[in-house]
Amino acid sequence: MCAPPIREPEQVADLQASDVLPEPRRAGEAPAAGARGSARVRGWVRVRGWVRVLGSARVRGGVTVLVCFLVCLALGLQSWTALRVTGFDLGIFDQAVRAYAHFDPPRSPIKSVHHEFPPDFTLLGDHFTPLLALLAPLYWVWDDPRSLILAQAVLFAAGVPVIRRIARHCLAEAAPAVARRAADVSGLVYAMGWPLLNSSYTGFHEVAFAVPLTLLMLERGLARRYGGAALWAAALCLVKEDMGLVVGAFGLVLAVRAHRARQASGRAVGIALLLGGPLVVALVVGWFLPAMGSPPGYYWSYGRLGADGGEAVLTVLTEPWVLPAVAFTPFVKVVILAWLLGTLAFLPVGSPTLLLAVPLLAERMLSDNPNHWPVVNHYDAFLWPILLTAALETLARLHRRERPVWRTWGARLSVVAITLSTAAALVAGLGLPFNPGSWQPRPDKRALAAAAELVPDGATVEADNTVAPRLTARTHVVLVDATPRGADWVLLRVNDRTFPFASLTEQRQRIALLLDHGYEQVRSEDGAVLLHRVRDVPIPGMRVPGPDSTPVREQVPSDVGRNPFLR
Repeated sequence: MCAPPIREPEQVADLQASDVLPEPRRAGEAPAAGARGSARVRGWVRVRGWVRVLGSARVRGGVTVLVCFLVCLALGLQSWTALRVTGFDLGIFDQAVRAYAHFDPPRSPIKSVHHEFPPDFTLLGDHFTPLLALLAPLYWVWDDPRSLILAQAVLFAAGVPVIRRIARHCLAEAAPAVARRAADVSGLVYAMGWPLLNSSYTGFHEVAFAVPLTLLMLERGLARRYGGAALWAAALCLVKEDMGLVVGAFGLVLAVRAHRARQASGRAVGIALLLGGPLVVALVVGWFLPAMGSPPGYYWSYGRLGADGGEAVLTVLTEPWVLPAVAFTPFVKVVILAWLLGTLAFLPVGSPTLLLAVPLLAERMLSDNPNHWPVVNHYDAFLWPILLTAALETLARLHRRERPVWRTWGARLSVVAITLSTAAALVAGLGLPFNPGSWQPRPDKRALAAAAELVPDGATVEADNTVAPRLTARTHVVLVDATPRGADWVLLRVNDRTFPFASLTEQRQRIALLLDHGYEQVRSEDGAVLLHRVRDVPIPGMRVPGPDSTPVREQVPSDVGRNPFLR
């Protein structure tokens, strides 16, 4: 190896004087050719430096985070502006989180009155979602339902760096360039994922917490940081009561992988999660929810398997052929499953991580409630971290194969998955924020919003499901439904069916009933009718839930669930 040449002191002085600090030129004197060349070199070095900085993995990841946040936020705010978000469910969560912000139990009159729950009923008796309390400080800064839309966009975007780390874990043995491309592409596919877009489009749900927590749990498991995996798994159990089943499946996968790697600590954590996750579900469903006022069997939606959980288990054990018959009929359920897996080119099927999705899929596929079947609601966002991680693991397994043909197939399948996922994102509304017309409400909805402005602060209101979130911050609002509640104000459309009515006829009959019994019409425009109660006269069928109220289940209209892509 050659030694660098030794410069004499005079040479060093000449170098410092001429090359490093060129002599300043006099005013009006043209720069020397060498100085011009040095300036161009320095400029080019600066450009290359900026390109290198902007092209770094950290910056690329940051840009993807920003894109995910902006797209999810834009869809949520667009739905708010166009009055697409509704009382079920944004209004419900808004009332609950606002109650937390005032250090009260998370009560939602929109939920409890419509379903005839007692006045002291809280959302903790509806679903086990204590993590919602973490959003309460947002209302100390901005007391508005859009705080939840903003929070959901932040939580979804927080998953981008985690899925990028998952991709690097999966392809740790690949060439650095391959791992880098996998991280970049997986981050974009996640950020533009159609389940996240659908959830953002429909408002806010507890799935906002489930997405990043599931990713963190999976990432820590792949990194073999078992303490961290257990911590995030415990947090996931606080999102919703069924998340304990996901944690149990994760524990099984973790224990098997740790056993094969001869890591006793990982095996122990996996077994603990395998047992602890379902135990949490049993305690919450069997004790906590009933203690919070949830009536026994209220949410049981599996009548084709039995009247309760015990009968369902007996049916599965004695007549196992009933299970696939229920899971795949009607045929719309097959379409749902094909869509969920097909938009990632069925790559998730090649990974054991797909087992984590089985409990969530079973809840929907075995349900006889058509509200659980469409793929345009928030339910699929629970699955998105699992499906994407499983797809990455499958691609990594193909890449590790010695025969080049497997790597070729892996590359081809990745291109297919990216293409299909992007197409699904476009179907889900990726382009909606760029369409100015999509930010404008329809005339009947615009009339609803204008009529809502006439309702005074602090009034009691029975509101159309579409406009209910616009009233939660300043009035005592419940949902207008088939049962009159005697509110001071009633706001309802009569030219388009609105939840929970089954027909326009029912909505018009409701308006006519109130006009005949103490209400007068204040405003009627584009089918939006605002009524004010001016006489305290009995209203036929009027009922306000009391302490001894018996909850009623939702009657699902017959056309719900037939088209899985119909919003």
